[in-house]
Amino acid sequence: MSRVLLAGAVMAALALATATPLAAQDLLVRDATVHTATAQGTLQHGDVLVRDGVIRAIGTGLAAPAGAVVVEAKGRPLTPAMFGGITEIGIEEVSGEEATVDSGLKLREQPMRPEFDVTLAYNPDSVLVPVARVEGIGFTALGATTEGAFIAGQGGVVRLDGSPDPIGPRALFIRIGAAASELTGNSRAAQWMLLDQLVDEARNRVPLDSPHALLTPAGRAVLARYLAGNGRIVVQVERAADIRQLLRWAQREHVRVAIAGGSEAWKVAPLLAEAKVPVLVDALADLPANFDAVGATLDNAARLHAAGVRVSFSQSGDASHNSRKLRQLAGNAVAHGLPWEAGLQGMTEVPAEIFGVSAQVGSIAVGKRADLVLWEGDPLDVAHYAEQVWLGGRAMPMRSRQTELRDRYMGAPNGLPRAYTR
Repeated sequence: MSRVLLAGAVMAALALATATPLAAQDLLVRDATVHTATAQGTLQHGDVLVRDGVIRAIGTGLAAPAGAVVVEAKGRPLTPAMFGGITEIGIEEVSGEEATVDSGLKLREQPMRPEFDVTLAYNPDSVLVPVARVEGIGFTALGATTEGAFIAGQGGVVRLDGSPDPIGPRALFIRIGAAASELTGNSRAAQWMLLDQLVDEARNRVPLDSPHALLTPAGRAVLARYLAGNGRIVVQVERAADIRQLLRWAQREHVRVAIAGGSEAWKVAPLLAEAKVPVLVDALADLPANFDAVGATLDNAARLHAAGVRVSFSQSGDASHNSRKLRQLAGNAVAHGLPWEAGLQGMTEVPAEIFGVSAQVGSIAVGKRADLVLWEGDPLDVAHYAEQVWLGGRAMPMRSRQTELRDRYMGAPNGLPRAYTR
C-alpha cells in the first residue's frame, strides 16, 4: 500500500473515531418479527423493551415508558447483533502493512508462548469496527495467528460498540495439520509429540530448568488453566484424520475444544456430536485447496447439524475486512440444507456459547444486553441490509469509511471532480 493510501486510511480512522454513538435511551421496538435465537424461537408481531441498555421485556402490546424511543418495525426482522467470526478486527488495519498487524508473535527463541494475548492490542477506534458494525455485526472473537509456533496464543470476544476491553474468558488458539507442519519439523505427527510435551510441562512433569523445556513459567500457568477446563481451546484443523486425533487428545487430557475450519468435519460428525465439540465452518469451502481439504463440501454445516453438532461460522482468508460477509456463509449453508433457524443461531447464540459470553450476548432474552439489529429483509440474504444496529441500547451510527467514500464519489460534481466536496 502506498503512503498516500495509508495516510488516507489513518485520516478516515480519526474521522470515524469522532463519530460517537448516540447515548443509550429507553427503547421499544414494536411489531417486529423477533428472531430470539433461543428455544423461544421466532415471535411474530413481537415487541422488545429496552431500559438502561438491557432487554427488560419481550411480548406483544408492550407499553412504552415515558421518554422512550419507539421504533415501528412493521413486521421487519429483529435479531441479536451478529457474530463476525474469528478475526483480527481492531488488531489489524491493513494486512499488508506489518506496523498495523498485532495478531501474531514472531520469536526465534522459545516461540511457544501461550501467554501471548492479542486482546491487549485491541483498538476500539479501528476503521474496521464500523465497517463490520453497519452490516449487523456486534461481536467478534479476536484470534491469535500462528507465526512462530503452532500454539498461537490467546484471544477473546470484543463487542463492536467502542468498548476498549474484551468480555468473557480468553480462548487459546492452536493450528493442527499441514498448515502448521513447517512450525513443527515438517511433520504433523510431531505436533502431537510437542503437544504431549507441553502438557507434561504445564503439569510440572518437566523441570523448569530443563534444556528441553518449551514453555516459560507464565506459559505453563496459562496452559495449565486450559488443561483444567477453564477456557476453550480453538483448533484450526481441516482433515478428518487430524480431527480424530484431536478428539482423542481432548478426551485424554479432559480439555474443552472447538474446531475452526473443519473442511472434512462432516466425515466424523457422530464423533464430534458425542464429544460435544462445536465447529466453526467456512460454508463456502467446497474445493480441495490442499490435501487436508479433499473432502470439502458445501453441505458440511448441514451434515454436522443433522448429526447433532453445534455449528457456527468463520471464514478463511481476509476475515477481518470481510466479517460483514459472514452472514453470506450462513445463508449459503442454509441454501445447502442447514435449517434457517440453525443458520441464525450459528451467527448469534452458538458462537456466544462457544466463547463463553452467552450470558451477555447472542440472543434476545430478558436480562441480556440490548445488542439488536433491525433488518430491511432476510438477514441471511445479502440482498438485504441492516437498517439500524443497537449495542447496549445505543443506536450506532450507520456509516463507515466505505459509506462515506461512496457518498463522496457518488455526489453531484458541482463543476468539480467527484473527489472534491468544495
